[in-house]
Amino acid sequence: MLFTVLLCYFTACNTSSENEQIEDDSLQYYPPTPKTLSKEEFRSYYRLLSTFFDTTLLKTGFNGGILIAKNGNIIYENYKGKADLRKPDSINSNTSFHIASTSKTFTAVAILRLVQENKLSLSDTITKFFPGFPYPDITVKLLLSHRSGLPNYLYFMSNSDWDKKIFTTNQDVLNFLMTEKPNKSYSPDTRFNYCNTNFVLLAMIVEKVTGKAFPEYMEQKIFAPLQMKNTFVFTLKDTSTATSSFTYKNTFWDYDFLDATYGDKNIYSTPQDLLKWDQALYTNQVLDTSFLAAAFSPQSFEKPSVHNYGLGWRLQLLPNGKKVVYHFGKWHGFNAAFTRLIDEKATIIILGNKFNRGIYRAANLCYAFFGNYLQNQDKTEDDNESPESLIPVKKIKSSQKEKSK
Repeated sequence: MLFTVLLCYFTACNTSSENEQIEDDSLQYYPPTPKTLSKEEFRSYYRLLSTFFDTTLLKTGFNGGILIAKNGNIIYENYKGKADLRKPDSINSNTSFHIASTSKTFTAVAILRLVQENKLSLSDTITKFFPGFPYPDITVKLLLSHRSGLPNYLYFMSNSDWDKKIFTTNQDVLNFLMTEKPNKSYSPDTRFNYCNTNFVLLAMIVEKVTGKAFPEYMEQKIFAPLQMKNTFVFTLKDTSTATSSFTYKNTFWDYDFLDATYGDKNIYSTPQDLLKWDQALYTNQVLDTSFLAAAFSPQSFEKPSVHNYGLGWRLQLLPNGKKVVYHFGKWHGFNAAFTRLIDEKATIIILGNKFNRGIYRAANLCYAFFGNYLQNQDKTEDDNESPESLIPVKKIKSSQKEKSK
């Protein structure tokens, strides 16, 4: 019922003059119709989505890129604003955005691929890779599913005596765990506890097993084969060229000491590249379907909820049987929403570099254009990894950055 009402509302929002443009088949109004979609189906989606975004997110100071696709065909795409609000450089389809915790989907698939190649096992304990690791009984699978009980490095590093003028690396996080032994949050495998430390360690396991730096491995094994030409793992050498982010008040959000870790974040990508990622996951090109099925299966059942987590992927398991496979993210002024509605082969991608929490709600509301997904509107999971109260916005001089490399 609500789905029907929403569709009717956005259909009614189109003016008569707009409908006249639709009738004359003008490509000045519509992009070309994808070959695998009928003109009627494509135009129905395009009209609904363009009206929806024009009357919601695009009216809230949105600065970024939007791409909505069905069956791999782009049915709505829009770029708005500047890559750097201090310069006259418009955002376009090649502008790479920090995708924050959406990066975890890549790290998870990289690990599962190594499992598929029999180079490691989900049951391997962390001590196999890092002898002397002071937290026993934690396996690769528990890291992937956020059930390790480890403390979050974003917090224990922020609250420590670590010199905040020096960038923290993955190795620094491991060293801190080994020497300082901060208290764990929970005993292993007793409950779900979202923790970025898990994926910092997973990236290091990739490096340990392959003998390659994580950015290099991801480029060679995933980004290049999928022709994701504008996707990369950020390292300190990219500080002067990577897309900047801003507060909702248009203030530049500079790098801080936690910007050098990867695995949990620090992948930059574009909406078009993420569509390639989405489509590859419908094939065996990156990972066998049996491993993907495991990644998209819930792992935590202590607290009944429509929200759950697989192996590197957030899930919504709705009462009507619908499943949403997704991962949102936030880092500094970057917001990312990436959702796969597998039943309908629909993809929703919204990336921004000016803080805008409306990105998450807009992504959620888009689900209803493809099926009965309105049950999920009671809660938005935005992966708020860097609350402003924890990590202050501050300037870090170039000389300090060079010293920390």
